[in-house]
Amino acid sequence: MKNRNKNINIPNGLSILRIILIVPFVIYFMQDNIIPAGIVLVISGLSDMFDGMIARRFNQFTELGQMLDPLSDKLTQGAVAICLAVKQPVLIPLLAIFILKEITMVAGACLLIQKKKRPGGARWYGKVATTLFYISFTIIVVMRIWNVENLWVTVTLLGITAALMIYAFVQYAKSFLGILRSDDPSYAMDMHEVMDKKTKTSKL
Repeated sequence: MKNRNKNINIPNGLSILRIILIVPFVIYFMQDNIIPAGIVLVISGLSDMFDGMIARRFNQFTELGQMLDPLSDKLTQGAVAICLAVKQPVLIPLLAIFILKEITMVAGACLLIQKKKRPGGARWYGKVATTLFYISFTIIVVMRIWNVENLWVTVTLLGITAALMIYAFVQYAKSFLGILRSDDPSYAMDMHEVMDKKTKTSKL
């Protein structure tokens, strides 16, 4: 019996879908087609929610998925933040925080991979920060559709979202440092060993 590639599964497919959906979102948003852009983002947010649920329910966790999931989140958030900042300069501080956070996290993940250690997967605080990011965006967009200008609401949403993003960044930084300093073999990322295990399993 052929050994099935475990990376080909629904959660990883949903993560790739989120990356693909960035293109129509940017096109719609920059053309001021706010409702289609919002629909695309809702679909993206639902896929983010369901990929984790499916992975847990059917035990479809893979190393590729642990990298794809946060990557798709980061790319989506980055696209949203940049589009919003272009249209509404008041969002530029949030964009600056986002860029600094993501560059630092990507650098940390690259360092772990260089050390042949597996970066940790998405955590609850990262998911909460992502969810709040989507909620804040939705409220700001709805206000824009209804031609409601309320700087206090916008600043409050941005402040809460930025605070949670910074909290998530600090927690991920602690996790990265913990993995980097740990001698726990479960953090080791040896693709040859993984392939050997898969081959042995397929022969049983």
